[in-house]
Amino acid sequence: MYILTNAEKVVRIPPTMLDEDFNEVVGQLTCESFEGRIEGDHLTVLISNVRPVGLGRVVHGDGAVYQQVAYDQLIFRPQLQEVIEGIVCEILKFGAFVRFGPLDGLLHISQIMDDRIHVDADNQRLVGKDNSRTLAVGDRVRARIVALSLNERNPRESKIGLTMRQPGLGKLEWLEEDRKAKGELQ
Repeated sequence: MYILTNAEKVVRIPPTMLDEDFNEVVGQLTCESFEGRIEGDHLTVLISNVRPVGLGRVVHGDGAVYQQVAYDQLIFRPQLQEVIEGIVCEILKFGAFVRFGPLDGLLHISQIMDDRIHVDADNQRLVGKDNSRTLAVGDRVRARIVALSLNERNPRESKIGLTMRQPGLGKLEWLEEDRKAKGELQ
């Protein structure tokens, strides 16, 4: 879920940048310091409208100015049980990675469909043995977040588990096929 919020933090302005335009430097350093970072339960996607707050502080022996800044930020906060739509970005022998927003989640092979699945590694796809449905790189899917563990220190170690084994979830083409089949039966 994307949320627009306000935040206040401290940014360090090195002595070499103190002769440049102050507002421009504060904006640049704020974006470099906080955009794209995971903090707690969210990822900061975009920062705008950066404003210095009060006077900066100089720490003895450092020479840099530590400036309090306020800014608007767009954050992405995935939530347990949230339904997401994303694109399959990688197929592996144990499942598929789905990119939704700025993050990737794992769709384990057991959570893709109610069918036995054959892994076609050469063609980067997963194939249902009985229903012949396929899941390949580039396919759009709807899934639910069932496990969530964001790692601030090492974002690559964050774990997001997904499932498509519930009504209304799956590859978008499968959902359309199911809707048409139900319409024909009624």
